[in-house]
Amino acid sequence: SPPSQSPYVRIRESQRKRERKVSWVASRPSANSVPCMKSTESDYEKGNLSIKYILSGDGAGSDFKIDENTGKIYSIKRLDREKRAFYTMRAQAIDKKTMQPVEPESEFIIKVQDINDNKPVFQNEPYITSIPEMCAPGTSVIQVTATDADDPSFGNGAKIIYSILKEQPYFSVEPKTGIIFTLSPDMDREIKDQYLVIIQAKDMAGQSGGFSVTTTVTINLSDINDNSPKFREKMYRFFSPEDAPVGAIIGRIMADDSDTGENAEVNYTIKELDSFDTFDVINDHKTQEGIIVLKRPLDFESKSRFHLRAEAINRYTDPKLDSSQLTDVTDVKITVGDVDEPPVFMTDFYLLNITENAPPGSVVGTVAAKDQDEDDSPIRYSINHWTNTKRIFKIDIYNGSITAVKPLDREAAFWHNITVSATEARNNPGQVSKVSVIIRVIDVNDNAPEFPKQYTPFVCETAKPGQLIQTISAADKDDPVNGHHFYYMLESGVNKNPNFTLKDNQDNTAGILTRRSGFSRQDQAYFYLPILITDSGEPALSSTNTLTIMVCDCYPDGICKSSGVEAFALSVGLSPAAFIVLLTCFILLLVTVFLLMALKLHKKMVRSKKWEDVTENVGRYDDEGGGEEDTNAFDVVTLRSHTARRERNSQKEKKAKIRMSIRQSLNIGPDDDVFREFILDRLYEADTDPCVPPYDCLHIYAFEGENSIAGSLSSLESLTSFSDKNKKHMSEEGPAPLPIAR
Repeated sequence: SPPSQSPYVRIRESQRKRERKVSWVASRPSANSVPCMKSTESDYEKGNLSIKYILSGDGAGSDFKIDENTGKIYSIKRLDREKRAFYTMRAQAIDKKTMQPVEPESEFIIKVQDINDNKPVFQNEPYITSIPEMCAPGTSVIQVTATDADDPSFGNGAKIIYSILKEQPYFSVEPKTGIIFTLSPDMDREIKDQYLVIIQAKDMAGQSGGFSVTTTVTINLSDINDNSPKFREKMYRFFSPEDAPVGAIIGRIMADDSDTGENAEVNYTIKELDSFDTFDVINDHKTQEGIIVLKRPLDFESKSRFHLRAEAINRYTDPKLDSSQLTDVTDVKITVGDVDEPPVFMTDFYLLNITENAPPGSVVGTVAAKDQDEDDSPIRYSINHWTNTKRIFKIDIYNGSITAVKPLDREAAFWHNITVSATEARNNPGQVSKVSVIIRVIDVNDNAPEFPKQYTPFVCETAKPGQLIQTISAADKDDPVNGHHFYYMLESGVNKNPNFTLKDNQDNTAGILTRRSGFSRQDQAYFYLPILITDSGEPALSSTNTLTIMVCDCYPDGICKSSGVEAFALSVGLSPAAFIVLLTCFILLLVTVFLLMALKLHKKMVRSKKWEDVTENVGRYDDEGGGEEDTNAFDVVTLRSHTARRERNSQKEKKAKIRMSIRQSLNIGPDDDVFREFILDRLYEADTDPCVPPYDCLHIYAFEGENSIAGSLSSLESLTSFSDKNKKHMSEEGPAPLPIAR
């Protein structure tokens, strides 16, 4: 009878992998087949030899077979656990005669037992990693992993042990996990930057007889900043001429660093041991050079040699390392070459003073320059002509003394700017230096004060004594140091002026006051008051200025009524009568000019109308008539009728219409509207034009023919052999021209 559950039957893989073999527990294998561990035996079989066994399920007939007489199950071919580890099968006993089952079907499972027949396999190859150089022992590098397809739950076929094949002092591997660690801190990238470590993975827990594989782990050392820069030379020597411009490159220094990347970038600094701030260094990060440049001008005569100390230090430093140990220094010596230089003036510019009106030949000042070269050449001086175009100054070519050739007037120009050149007398006359010389003209009191403008004071006829009529001031072209102070008084001899008096306000102004009342225009229209103005200069200068006071008929509010033409005339210094005469002459002149222009324009228009050109218009028609009989084509009365006239257009428009009609049609005739309009307009012009003799009639020759009294206008009459039969061709010649006469 079948068991309560499906039994398991174990079968092992052959280590040779030739044939899968299962054996019954209590049986022996036959010579041709491999028996299973257990036979299938029916309870009914006991004492009955007519039983037959059949096998079905996974692998029946392909992987396994059954002995139908004994019920033993045999494997047909080699089994591979890695491909299939379990087989579920069914067996049944039937009667050989009736082929009927004698018992219910029995189910069982065959489990393939594993043997070590697979090699380990490394995953995720290739193994490449990187660690910092000089890292501490025990630093984890990388983990390698190998897998085995054998059954890890049975035996040691899938148990893998890792080891390093080539012994070396820098790395180790953890046998079970495959993690690689460092052993030594002395791995220097600058000596060796890559290590190849061979790792072996072996199954059977590393025992003999197991399978093994190897892989290569590439370990690269990354750089750390553990090396200081080193100058290529312990002493650098450079040369520079003294006329090198500021910013010129003096030389290049360079330090090498065996590190890589940003750890090898170097910054340079310089320290001048015997000078101050004459040179500078620029870091060129592309070439890793230090460029020494000139920061201040050189002067061979003052200093011809320089000693510098250059230092190289890493641009980026590791905080864990002592940065003071990662530097290097070198000496730099710079020799300055002598160059023939132009003379040098003692100052950058000169400021000289001279008083105005100084006599010609007065010395303004002296400029001085020196040749600082070793030969100390004599200097020659000159004034650039474009700064001394008026030849006011000259200079002594030997000693640089500047003198004034002409008198100077401060009021005309109180500053003079000239340029003085200094050249070497020998060796190199082309070496020229220039300096600006500013000459200031010192003021002297040589101008008397005067009125700043033309005053136009007036006094009303109703003015009372002591009334202020004008406040005056003064102007002086001079420029005293302490400013102007003017004194006012009436000119000597008129201090007892009966009409006006003057009051000095002590603020450079003065007031004109009336002394009496009762002014009258009828008695005297103008008063002339001379005023003496004196300045405070040394010596003091004075001038007499006359003030013209007009007597006015004023409004009650004190405004002069003669504020129109008369006031304007007085403001320009003319009497009202003289101003009116001048204004009248000017108006008459303008009227005369306008009349002449109008007359000239009228004559031009008349002349243009008189000489208007006469345009001949030619018409074409296709038929010929009988001479004078064709004059009936036009009625002269109609031509002279005013009712038939149309609105007159411009002559140019009519001519344009005629020409356009001729171009557009070859059949224009005397009945054409445009043609008729043109004739009417010409007739009207002939009748109304006063510049030409009148015309009594208008002859129109619209057609020609045999009876025409005017004869033929055609050139065909010149042919003596012309016959009437040839006239029939005239209709084929197209329209004949139509002459029109007035």
